Amino acid sequence: MPELPEIETLCRQLREVIVGRPILSSRVIDPKLQHLPPLAGKSVRSISRHGKKMIWSLSDGMCLLFQMRMTGRFFWIEEGENPPYARLVFSFEGGRLVLSDPRRFATVNFCGPPAASLVPDGLEKLDPKSLAEAARRRRLPVKSFLMDQKAVAGIGNIYASEILHGAGIDPMRPASSLEPPEWKKVAAVTARVLQKAVQSRGTSISDWQDLFASHGEYQQRLRVYGRKGEPCGKCRGEVRRVVIAGRSTFYCPECQK
Repeated sequence: MPELPEIETLCRQLREVIVGRPILSSRVIDPKLQHLPPLAGKSVRSISRHGKKMIWSLSDGMCLLFQMRMTGRFFWIEEGENPPYARLVFSFEGGRLVLSDPRRFATVNFCGPPAASLVPDGLEKLDPKSLAEAARRRRLPVKSFLMDQKAVAGIGNIYASEILHGAGIDPMRPASSLEPPEWKKVAAVTARVLQKAVQSRGTSISDWQDLFASHGEYQQRLRVYGRKGEPCGKCRGEVRRVVIAGRSTFYCPECQK
């Protein structure tokens, strides 16, 4: 957390606020980010995303690559003090952009334009045949496969559970055991779940907030995640929780056989 929908939400909001505007100053608060050079005078030409990574293309041809990891957040502050756990502050005319990160796991790197990734992004139209080929010799649970950023970029714990529930697939099944029609379902449900989550500005079940400190709304549409013991949103069976690769996984044993 945050996953693809949350990062896509930030990208869309940031494009409206900072693209084309010069950075008046940049201030590093956390010593972990002292490797960043002064950025005053540069402007943000464009903002893109791949998976959970956010890329700012700057006016000098260089880029800033952000990975928010567990607790990284960006907040736009027009006036007042910085939010708690501020690590990095960009000043623009009319406001400040603050990276807040309680656990200090988020990374920021100054680099040249990154090469195009061969890993499909979860918000793209996934190819079921490519998914089946990538999983052909992999015995790990299909949920872990979907969360593998070298297989599909951007899917994390929440959305992997929701996708597999929507596709009617047991999250503990080996990825290599899925048949082509099942991968077709996975591809279609992935697009539907992630698009709806982006439209809802992400999922706020812990501390996720968007650029303007508002909560997302997709938690209101979750069918299984975080709903242990509650009725399944599809068949009304009881939602169960298991741990897969150290992560809580929620599923319905009645409709995910």
